Amino acid sequence: MAEVELSERLNAAAVFVDSHLQQGRADKTAILYGDETITYQGLYEGVNRFGNVLLGLGIRMEERVAIIMPDSPECVYAFFGAIKIGAVAIPMNTLLMPADYEYLLNDSRAQVLVIHSSLLDRITPIRSKLKYVNHVIVAGDVSKPDLSFNELMDSSSEELEPADTSKDDTAFWLYSSGTTGFPKGTIHLQHDMIVEADLYAKQTIGLLESDVSFSVAKLFFAYGLGNGLYFSLRLGGTTVLVPERPTPKKVFEVIDRYQPTVFYGVPTSYAALLHFSEKENRTSLDRVRMCVSAGEPLPKPLYDKWLQRFGVEILDGIGSTEILHIFISNRPGKVKPGSTGQIVDGYEGKIVDDDGKEVSVGEVGTLLIKGDSIANGYWNKHEQSKETFCGQWINTHDKFHADQDGYYWYAGRTDDMMKVSGLAVWPADVESILASHPSVLESGVAAYTDDQGLVKPRAFVVLKDKKDACEDMVKELQTFVKTHAQPHKYPRSVIFVDELPKTATGKIQRYKLRQTEQTEG
Repeated sequence: MAEVELSERLNAAAVFVDSHLQQGRADKTAILYGDETITYQGLYEGVNRFGNVLLGLGIRMEERVAIIMPDSPECVYAFFGAIKIGAVAIPMNTLLMPADYEYLLNDSRAQVLVIHSSLLDRITPIRSKLKYVNHVIVAGDVSKPDLSFNELMDSSSEELEPADTSKDDTAFWLYSSGTTGFPKGTIHLQHDMIVEADLYAKQTIGLLESDVSFSVAKLFFAYGLGNGLYFSLRLGGTTVLVPERPTPKKVFEVIDRYQPTVFYGVPTSYAALLHFSEKENRTSLDRVRMCVSAGEPLPKPLYDKWLQRFGVEILDGIGSTEILHIFISNRPGKVKPGSTGQIVDGYEGKIVDDDGKEVSVGEVGTLLIKGDSIANGYWNKHEQSKETFCGQWINTHDKFHADQDGYYWYAGRTDDMMKVSGLAVWPADVESILASHPSVLESGVAAYTDDQGLVKPRAFVVLKDKKDACEDMVKELQTFVKTHAQPHKYPRSVIFVDELPKTATGKIQRYKLRQTEQTEG
């Protein structure tokens, strides 16, 4: 089994930022952002300046620094600057509402909030309710009494010694994306990013120093943080940061302009990009040599269409906020379309039944994972921590089965499964079939109770063309599923929607679909 060598005294910022100057990469490009090119020397100086900004405000080790910023160099400076002084960086979702930020900022007890001026309107209504935030640092347009990010940086030293932290000191928190309810503060340690970068990015998918990476997933959650930042920095590569929403048009513009070699997406983005490219008659990804997917299972039809159109395979995998990034993955040249792949070397996995006993090959059970990037627990969530963090193992609360070759196949969340006519139905199975219908862009399947009190599958479907939404299409989709699966799995109700409720990582929030008050379609 692969192991990552870790020093007892370890500061993640020193590893991911400072080390490159010692290795002769001072003039190499670390970040491409708009018209800006940030070298590793510039990254080092920016991180140091922000660390000194925090020290000047009296921030001490282990105190929290909340970051609500679009993907940008300033976001990176704030993240690693906090870590370098031994404080705790907390990137937060930039798409939330004021009430959400009130909870997150009070729950984390962050003393400093770093925010972009374009997002201040989310904070203004709740400022009087923030119990712990003593300093608000604003990038962009600033008005009193807030502090100016640029002014503080300009007046700070570009030299800073890293705090004497251990490998097991807290480095950052990430709030879980909330597939099953409200987010939980997930506590990650100084060594966690190193473990993930070495085991997955370097050893599993073969990321190189020469690679230019581009991720549609943003830095404020686990998948994007690895893709768009620390993977690249661990290898001495280059990353492209884009603050805008990753629409298909924008994504292809970025690919054409910056010529990335590795592209990270989620199934939703791959489906949208395919749909866009079909309309625009586009068949090239320029220099992209490898595509990665996570967040939701990548349906085999989507994989096949992508490979046929662009000639680049998509490496599907699964990760989580708690484990930090991907721990099961397909490998280059060894993809089993529709599967999640094999365990990343350095992690261990087992599938167990309700009594905790390992199941047989092909049998569905709950996936447990063991590995060194697993979080230290949830902040102030003792009972939920006990349910998830089980000694050396973590309960992913995901259902899987494994085949004879050690490939894992996703079945759904533990609370997604429904019994129909006494038989199990997993939403992912039905969604995969619907994805192969030529009119379907994407779908989400959840249980509902019919007028006789019986549980049945309901499909929420996003069509490629809204004009196709009609009763005939409902019947067509129902028949389509019946002909490709056991009859009890077909959706008794089909509801056409403009979009599906999702987490920031692109995971369908099926609990919201289950809660939807709709009449049968």
